[in-house]
Amino acid sequence: MAPKRGRRDYGSILLGSASESGFKQRLRIQTLLTASIVVANLVGAIIAIALSSVGIPEPSVFQPDLWWVNFLALPLYVAGAFVIGIGWGTIVVVRDLRWAIRDRPPTERDARRARRAPWRLVSIQAVLWIGAVVFFTLCYGIPHPELIPKTIFVFGLSGVVVVANSYLLIEFSLRPVAAELISAGYRRRKRSGVRSRAIVSWLVGSAIPVTGILLVVLFGAFRPETSKVDMFVGVAVLAVTALATGLILTLLSSLSIIGPIRSVRTALHRVEAGELDDVEVVVYDGTELGDLQAGFNLMVGGLREREHMRDLFGRHVGREVAEAALASDPELGGTEKVVAAVFVDVIGSTTLAAERSPGEVVEILNRFFGVIVAAVEENKGLVNKFEGDAVLAIFGAPIALSDCAGAALAAARTIATRLGEEVPELSAGIGVSHGPVVAGNVGAIQRFEYTVIGDPVNESARLSELAKRNPRHPLASGRAVEAARPAEREKWREAEHATLRGRTEETVVYEAVGVGDPVSEAS
Repeated sequence: MAPKRGRRDYGSILLGSASESGFKQRLRIQTLLTASIVVANLVGAIIAIALSSVGIPEPSVFQPDLWWVNFLALPLYVAGAFVIGIGWGTIVVVRDLRWAIRDRPPTERDARRARRAPWRLVSIQAVLWIGAVVFFTLCYGIPHPELIPKTIFVFGLSGVVVVANSYLLIEFSLRPVAAELISAGYRRRKRSGVRSRAIVSWLVGSAIPVTGILLVVLFGAFRPETSKVDMFVGVAVLAVTALATGLILTLLSSLSIIGPIRSVRTALHRVEAGELDDVEVVVYDGTELGDLQAGFNLMVGGLREREHMRDLFGRHVGREVAEAALASDPELGGTEKVVAAVFVDVIGSTTLAAERSPGEVVEILNRFFGVIVAAVEENKGLVNKFEGDAVLAIFGAPIALSDCAGAALAAARTIATRLGEEVPELSAGIGVSHGPVVAGNVGAIQRFEYTVIGDPVNESARLSELAKRNPRHPLASGRAVEAARPAEREKWREAEHATLRGRTEETVVYEAVGVGDPVSEAS
């Protein structure tokens, strides 16, 4: 079964699902990248306008001879920067992610270029803002040298904010690409990725604006013409800028942390609910959080393998035996218990094998065994052995039953009825016995099996031989019938006294006289 894919495979509904078509996902990524660049630059432009006009009002950039800069050069540069940034960025993305657009597995070279794509896009924004610092410093500074420090600080701070926001937004938009690279085996571990994000958020959101506040205060202290009102306004604007940029960067940084954690948490809830076959977290983060995602997948894979082994173990030895073995360290040896044994042996198995192909024989035997297993488990017994074309079932070990004899007798009657209806190609003798046995692990410490040893096992096998005279009527020992509850005992009658093969004493033999509902055990 393929893993289920949700709307938050990459930590956000904006990134869609990992099961989306390649074209739709590429279109989504390109749209998010374009929006990321636009939003980051808009934030930078707003900060630059706020600082230059209100935050640091003096010296003023609104000089009569600078009209061409404010109303011609500045709008043209901003518009050109947006066009160049988006166009250049699109070319870079298409070139570096060509393998993803064509829906083919990435090569080592593709992986290197894809990992460099976020830095290339950020570098484009950095180049455009550095160009803005140089260009406008010259435009404002040549006619008015006193505007040089203000221009450098305003456009420099805005550019740093744009670069930081751009990187976080671009990294967010490229999560599906990162997931494809990681799933293809091209994962580059970042030793302190989470710490680096936190430092960048602090640097841009707090350190630089606070430094700007200190500079405003410092310049105001040494400029007699600066009024207290201007200083207050400047500090207030920078403080608001610090609050806004700090909030934006903190949100972006926290989202990059919350996304992987949320995906693991959601998957954990599904594991707790018992869903193991289709649980898998998409690994898209290259930091320590990606290790968390990958580790979760390894853990679930181990649990899935363990459950598979538990299931196979239970199928081979019986679920009760498997649970008992898993609950404690199994040891060789056993304990004495009172159990009931049911032995079922096919009549004419040699003739069946001679007249039919091996494939047909196996198919018939599987249906034969299926009837027996179902009837035994309905009555809380344990199918202990498949001996060629015979089956030994135990009732009362390893799990004790208050009426193990009644459960065994009911299972024998059910088997006789269902074999005639569901497996008409063959018939079998069914014998039931009851008494004390030694139940436990027999073999060597390297390889052993759970079994029961005692007279009831041998007696049930001999009774099954005797029952082959009339397979529609299972046979049981008198001890088994007498140990059962009255409701089950009434369905059996004494048939004969017989000396079974290998025994010296006579056995009181009972046969089933009717077919009733199986007796279920509550204990």
